[in-house]
Amino acid sequence: METPGPTTRLRNPLRRRTDAPRRRFRRGVYLLPSLFTLANMFCGYACVIYAMRGEYYTAAPFIGIAIVLDMLDGRIARMTGTASDFGLQFDSLADVISFGIAPAILSFTWGLSSLGRPGWAAGFLFVTAAALRLARFNIQSAVSDKRYFVGMPSPAAAGVPAATVFAYPYGLHDAHEALPALAMVIVPALLMVSTIRFRSFKSFDLQARRPFRVLILAAIFIVLLVTHPQAVLVVMAYGYLASAFIGMAISKMRRRSGAAPSAPAQDPPPVDDLPRTL
Repeated sequence: METPGPTTRLRNPLRRRTDAPRRRFRRGVYLLPSLFTLANMFCGYACVIYAMRGEYYTAAPFIGIAIVLDMLDGRIARMTGTASDFGLQFDSLADVISFGIAPAILSFTWGLSSLGRPGWAAGFLFVTAAALRLARFNIQSAVSDKRYFVGMPSPAAAGVPAATVFAYPYGLHDAHEALPALAMVIVPALLMVSTIRFRSFKSFDLQARRPFRVLILAAIFIVLLVTHPQAVLVVMAYGYLASAFIGMAISKMRRRSGAAPSAPAQDPPPVDDLPRTL
């Protein structure tokens, strides 16, 4: 009778040959990108805390900080080769808090609470749209065009109410004043689950050589951001929201001009009518 050697594995008689082997999960996480994701989630939590206290001027910038951290964690993971499935799922869960729950509660406590049920219903719509947008992004990121987002990205959508509250942190205490503010939450929510394409700027190469005037424009932007942060952030948030519609209008105009019927070419005269040379 043959005895199993040190390298021979005993087969499980109850296991079928068609059964797939179990996938072993690695223990531990990549610390550097996870720390940025954790800081992103903390900013969302801090925004909720300060919004419940009524300190809107302090609460709104936390969403802006979370947007910057969300942009950095993915880039750092790709640059350092530490991207993982765990990091992707952890980032999505953190984004639901920072770009779904936090802006919804901030908008509700800032002014939508005076509307009653329509106010908190609009906030719940925003949270649902953010979760659906992130779930769709996770399953379509491998097949979509890297130059565009399908639907408004959740950080940009969260930036719309955050920039608005930061520009006017006094709050809306009357239902008539708060009624137009519903569009501040509903419009970005609908754009998140739409199929409208938004520029991703992922194809922008930071290592390529640029004209010297780019540094001057960057310096002007920094000066404006420091001196007039409310106005600059509002222009950036609503400008990105409107950029998709501007791009759609430009594309339609180009298609119409390109599809304009050209003048029919005249048939060449018959051979008998051609002038004869001697």
